[in-house]
Amino acid sequence: MLKIPPKDVKTWIGWIAFSISILTACFWAFWGIIENFHEGWYHEALGQNLVMMFAQYLAPVIITITLSLVGIFRNKLGALFFLGTGIFLAFFVNNPIASVPLILIGTLFWFGDFSPKKWKYRLMLILPGLTLIIAGIEPIVRVSSRVNDRNFQAREIRQNGVALVWAPQGPGWPEDGMSWHEADSICTYLNEDGLSLSDHPQNIWRLPTVEEAVKSMQRHGKNAKGKLDTKGNPEYETRPDKETPLWNPNRQVIYWWTSTEIDSAKAYIIVYDGKIWERRKNFGPKYLGFREVKDID
Repeated sequence: MLKIPPKDVKTWIGWIAFSISILTACFWAFWGIIENFHEGWYHEALGQNLVMMFAQYLAPVIITITLSLVGIFRNKLGALFFLGTGIFLAFFVNNPIASVPLILIGTLFWFGDFSPKKWKYRLMLILPGLTLIIAGIEPIVRVSSRVNDRNFQAREIRQNGVALVWAPQGPGWPEDGMSWHEADSICTYLNEDGLSLSDHPQNIWRLPTVEEAVKSMQRHGKNAKGKLDTKGNPEYETRPDKETPLWNPNRQVIYWWTSTEIDSAKAYIIVYDGKIWERRKNFGPKYLGFREVKDID
């Protein structure tokens, strides 16, 4: 039998459980809204974007708030829901990291006392909501003002010391992601117009180098004046964004491969906001693609 702690101990446990749950909800609110406008919100239809936002990116905060409200109302019922959700994530979704705080909160809810409850109800709704609003202001403004001229043909860019033709939408600029090796292979066989692949090596197109990609980044139709500092880190006068003429705002891809290799297993990728990261060459999720370039004669 589980021993029920004294009233004052139950009150302290209740406050600890409430504090952890509200901090968890605020974290998921922050993470969800940032990630929604970083890697999500790419559909042309508003309804599809909203469904993705609530079903994928805001689901963790909605679940945390809902379970917490149930726990404040009936602590043992909420505890069972927290524990059940944590166990489900650990064993059926294979996400033990996300399950740990839920199991911890559930255990504390079982022993906690949550009276007085009125302000706990209010804070559980207000604080994550404020986090959502404050963290969401900048990405909402940025994404809503993106430039999209819908010209996804080959684009010639002569700016910031770089002169390149960027491949048109097609095999040299696909909608889906793939590994570095696959992207490098396509470069070899892409025809002059960039719209089809040859049966024989053409060696016309290539992946851009990190420096070329950084120097080519755009914001609102203007070059972002990017460059690599002495340590090889990118810096910009204006933060780039997922806009034409380089990026397609209505595609899932938010990272591109570059030709700059770190070693035989890893190469650099560039993010639409100008950051550069290391990734293994055999990594090829749907959001990691490429756009080939060729030098202007």
